[in-house]
Amino acid sequence: MPGAIDPGIFKAYDIRGTHPEEIDGDVAEQLGRAFARVLAELSGRAAHELRIGLGRDMRLAAPELAARYRNGMVAEGAHVVDAGMVGTEMLYWLVGSRELDGGLMCTASHNPARYTGAKLVERGAVALSGDRGIGEMRDLIASGLPDEAPARPGSSEEVDLYAPFQQAALALVDTSAIAPMKVVLDGGNGMAGPMVGPVLDGLGLDLVKTYWTPDGTFPDHEPNPLLEENRRFIIDTVRAEEAQLGIAWDGDADRCFFIDDTGEFVPGDLITALIARSMLEQHPGATIIYDLRASWAVRDTVAEAGGTALENRVGHAFIKARLRKEDAVFAGEVSGHYYFKDFYFCDTGIVPALVMLELISRSGKRLSELLRPYRERYHISGEINSTVADVPLRLQELKDRYALAAVRVSHLDGISFEFDDWHFNVRPSNTEPLLRLNLEALSAQTMEQRRDEVLALIRS
Repeated sequence: MPGAIDPGIFKAYDIRGTHPEEIDGDVAEQLGRAFARVLAELSGRAAHELRIGLGRDMRLAAPELAARYRNGMVAEGAHVVDAGMVGTEMLYWLVGSRELDGGLMCTASHNPARYTGAKLVERGAVALSGDRGIGEMRDLIASGLPDEAPARPGSSEEVDLYAPFQQAALALVDTSAIAPMKVVLDGGNGMAGPMVGPVLDGLGLDLVKTYWTPDGTFPDHEPNPLLEENRRFIIDTVRAEEAQLGIAWDGDADRCFFIDDTGEFVPGDLITALIARSMLEQHPGATIIYDLRASWAVRDTVAEAGGTALENRVGHAFIKARLRKEDAVFAGEVSGHYYFKDFYFCDTGIVPALVMLELISRSGKRLSELLRPYRERYHISGEINSTVADVPLRLQELKDRYALAAVRVSHLDGISFEFDDWHFNVRPSNTEPLLRLNLEALSAQTMEQRRDEVLALIRS
């Protein structure tokens, strides 16, 4: 057997590491074998009965690694349906629409070029996590993956998903309602160009396409629009072009981010509030899931629209599980993940882009006008990271300081404290000695004062 695998590649939501230091072809093949065994256990089926989807992004190592993932799954007796180079949500759609037993997407999402990894789902495109599936893969590999001859040889086939996937995405909105407008697109040299491009090309929009060609070296900027330096270009371009909207995607294109007509970046929770209201017009009284870092704008908007808003711990595996449990129609995260019941409860970068285009068109207003009531009422700190030597100690000190005065305290994910006119959440990082602060108040002065106060305690 190949050498031992660094256990640090097994994350809470996926598998991630550098190539080739932490994940090379030999590691990928072991991961493929372990994934097939875990899927067999989760499904109660024999490995040779499994049908497993496979996709890869545009990273330079992805063709080799995807081939080795495929070899590992086939070695266990599975049949692999290989979609080639696709966006991550296309792999989810493949698993859901063809009722496969699971799927593996070879991607490192928004990480820099030296990274690779895998996003993993079981039947129904239900995400595996450290709590279900990924830990079992780690343990199987650590035990040496003893040889087990498959009952029947495995096999594989290649499929082209682009046309049917794009047709399915278009069916989720009323494209006739989308009005002509100038839109700046930033694909980050990731998968957005081939995945989203043909869809937007057919909508009568004036498109300004930038960084639209997949390139795993990311020659222009890293594919992570959450970082200010990576969205500076699209902000400047929206202003220079006097565009009505800007849309940027991360590397594997399962997240999208919006710039309004004034060139202002729009936080994910405000987009969640807008989409939630739109979804409740179509599904009166429905349930909406939002992550606990979010602005009160989400909670208040859903209540005003007659829906039920439920907060949830952060992370796509946990959001997707809650969506299914509650039969919710939509969920959004601050990080730019948006999930739809009609898209197998999965996160997608193409559907929210289409929904926002339809929403803006139907409103007859610019995005900045739709956002103005939120920006005037809710004042958000954004996520602020602090390196701390003793995470449990700092969390206890925050609890000692704020718990008694709080209207509500929650330990759903880190600690959340809620007061009459402000609230905040502090979460430890899964991988680093960091505390992540998200704070909001109903006035800019209170937000700044409380932000500085909490940060002083965290960093003392």
